[in-house]
Amino acid sequence: MSARILVVDDVLANVRLMEARLSAEYFTVIRATSGLEAIERVADSSPDIVLLDVMMPGIDGFETCRRIKADPRSMLLPVVMVTALSDVADRVRGLEAGADDFLTKPVDDVSLIARVKSLVRLKMMMDELRLRRETSEQLGVAESVPTMSEEQATGADVLVVDDSQASAPRVGQTLESDGHRIVYAASPEEAIKAVGEKPFALVLVSLLLQSGDPVRLCSELRNTEASRRVPILIMVEDGDRPRLLKCLELGIDDYLMRPVDRNELLARSRTQIRRKRYQDRLRDSYAKTASLALVDGLTGVYNRRYLDSHMSKLVGKDTQAGKPNSVIMLDIDHFKLVNDRFGHQAGDEVLQEVARRIRDRLRPSDTIARYGGEEFLVVMPEESTQAAMQVADRLRAIVADQPVKCSGGTEVPVTISLGVARQRPGDVAAQLIERADRALYEAKRTGRNKVVQAPDSEELKRAAG
Repeated sequence: MSARILVVDDVLANVRLMEARLSAEYFTVIRATSGLEAIERVADSSPDIVLLDVMMPGIDGFETCRRIKADPRSMLLPVVMVTALSDVADRVRGLEAGADDFLTKPVDDVSLIARVKSLVRLKMMMDELRLRRETSEQLGVAESVPTMSEEQATGADVLVVDDSQASAPRVGQTLESDGHRIVYAASPEEAIKAVGEKPFALVLVSLLLQSGDPVRLCSELRNTEASRRVPILIMVEDGDRPRLLKCLELGIDDYLMRPVDRNELLARSRTQIRRKRYQDRLRDSYAKTASLALVDGLTGVYNRRYLDSHMSKLVGKDTQAGKPNSVIMLDIDHFKLVNDRFGHQAGDEVLQEVARRIRDRLRPSDTIARYGGEEFLVVMPEESTQAAMQVADRLRAIVADQPVKCSGGTEVPVTISLGVARQRPGDVAAQLIERADRALYEAKRTGRNKVVQAPDSEELKRAAG
């Protein structure tokens, strides 16, 4: 996972230490030594996350965070305050200013990297949602959506997973003061049943749960369709750092240290609920408009019109940020023979099923579009060639392993050929797609049902010569 991290601290030694830690994990570090400089770097360097010192001359970290979050262009940028302050009131003040988390000095390396990776994943998802939204607006099919700060953070359905007769009611009563409707679960089984019965805006999980493994529950919640996008806030003891880090790796959204402070609980829950409602509104709005003009009517994936706009925007954005994309061009092998032998109805059903199998195996940030006829293009933001090749081969196997069951009981064996290319400096969308298309042609020429990586620039020159 690559990302650009803005480190803000008026003490140069602290900046260099943080830079060394992050560089060791292959993050790109941007420096700033004051709040005002940090705001400038946010505007001109497009960081993915900000690590912000609190105590600085001029405007402090709280005011810097407040200004970053007040700007619509950076309101979704994750901000982590790095501070020697340990008072709960200071954490609450930071959360109210818009901070996503706190790290206490001296910063533990493992905690730092785990939290950075977790927030970068969140940033990638939010960026993709917003990018799709902007694409819809450019095509003139989007409805207006409020900013995240305008979303309501009260009156939500909240699930509290805690088997303690002492702490669970206290947590619930605190949340009820914000008008939330609380459902209690005393075991992982009850929690999974609850999320299957109604949608929640937030799930709180106690890591002191005695009736089952709370870490495994967090994993199940992330892998259950009904709760995949629901924010998870865990309550953890200060000495239970290994399980906290594991939960962060699994994709939980936030955590509270025990003893739980009432104001901090309210501040963190409001942030998560507001973000969830904003994400839901973006998805709902986009789904309504996309079905009108941006989705292929047969397969349900994006169409060429959307792809052209989305690719141009994505390739240009990541060229500036130095985070190249990978694309996979794929084609159904011998598709004309499918139509000739089984009929056009079966051909349509093959297209639909191949699109479904591919779409279901991609990340939320990936995009699949029908490029034309029996060709599809998968766009993978910020993905290495090696990872894209692995994904492509999994997609090839998923299609080839099982025939497509068509109406009338007909089973049609299907394979696909795939070409993989990664964005190079200076690429425009058409060049990236062309290289993937050449790799696809090579896969078909050399036997089909295989994956071929696009050659690098030198090999292309030799081939052209």
